[in-house]
Amino acid sequence: MGKPVAVIVGATSKWRSDGFMTQLLHGRELDGNEVPEGIRFGVGGATAQRFAAEGHEVVLTTRTAANADGLADLIRSQGGTCHVVEMDLASDASIADGFTKIRTDIGDADALIYNAGYPNGRELPKEMELLENMPVEIFDVAMTVSCRGPFLVAKEVLPAMRKRGSGSFMFSNNNFSLRGRKRNTGESLYYPRGMMRTLVQVLTEEYSEFGVHVANVIMDGLIDSPGTRALPVAQKNPDLVLDPTKIADAFWYLHTQDRSVWTHEIQLTPFAGKVSV
Repeated sequence: MGKPVAVIVGATSKWRSDGFMTQLLHGRELDGNEVPEGIRFGVGGATAQRFAAEGHEVVLTTRTAANADGLADLIRSQGGTCHVVEMDLASDASIADGFTKIRTDIGDADALIYNAGYPNGRELPKEMELLENMPVEIFDVAMTVSCRGPFLVAKEVLPAMRKRGSGSFMFSNNNFSLRGRKRNTGESLYYPRGMMRTLVQVLTEEYSEFGVHVANVIMDGLIDSPGTRALPVAQKNPDLVLDPTKIADAFWYLHTQDRSVWTHEIQLTPFAGKVSV
């Protein structure tokens, strides 16, 4: 019997040293080697490293394989097993092909962490803060990543988990899923995250009886990474930044939690990774 398989959907961070948001706000690539390995690649990278260290065969999905090269090399250098699969969540065919490859070449997922994000909307100027000015294309991206993508991924992995009678299907989410508020300049359109949270609740009702642990991890704060660490707000208030390794610990905790006490939602606040259940 081979290693258990952990799939990290959206394993690469937009705030990595050469990420989209890093380049947008800092105007250059940063030196990722100055940042600890557990933080260097954001939530997806920290979670992938944790599951690999615990003996899982890790699959990193990303729109462009080269974006995951640094993380994959790091995991292998740590003695872990790692695969990279290209997957575009805006394409039904790409999702289907990606999971066909995972099932055929690696195996069914024992754990899946849906960590996909999107920077779209952050580049809009202050005079376009109001929803009436939001381009439909940005709305479409938010709905694709927060709602349609999770629906399609669920259809790919839940049947095998249900038949096997075990598995973890977990989501990384944010505080916008708990409360709606005005979108400020520099933020993406996040209210579709509320629909993601509702999907978690629905899947919990549907699949818990089959032994599948569905859970929502809410990250209520700025997440440490090369790009965010260089922001003035993070440098001024380092204690108010969430450590990705703490978030990875939360995913591992949920994955290994005894069924008799399953937790279906936890909230991580920016105070040393404190967990509020």
